[in-house]
Amino acid sequence: MKIINVTNNFPNLVNEQLRNTDALTVEVYSAGNTTTIFTRASTHYELIITNKHRAIRPDERESIQTFFLKKRIDKSIIDKNNISIIDEPRLLEISYPILKK
Repeated sequence: MKIINVTNNFPNLVNEQLRNTDALTVEVYSAGNTTTIFTRASTHYELIITNKHRAIRPDERESIQTFFLKKRIDKSIIDKNNISIIDEPRLLEISYPILKK
């Protein structure tokens, strides 16, 4: 599965998220029909994975999580015991809280 950064195609989404949330970074990625919004804030990382046409497959979920845990999320500072997941057929939201110092 190839995951491509398409943030430049979503300037309004990125600007609204930065303006109206606690986000420090907002990036949008595409894996075919599956879109992922990656957000970094001072207290957490968040992945929102969506597909308008069909349910998100387990292999997509795994591949996307692996990609972000390897490339964009600092695993050494996340609270692995308090990861929150909202799982709907066409929407998956995963929040990785950052350990307090």
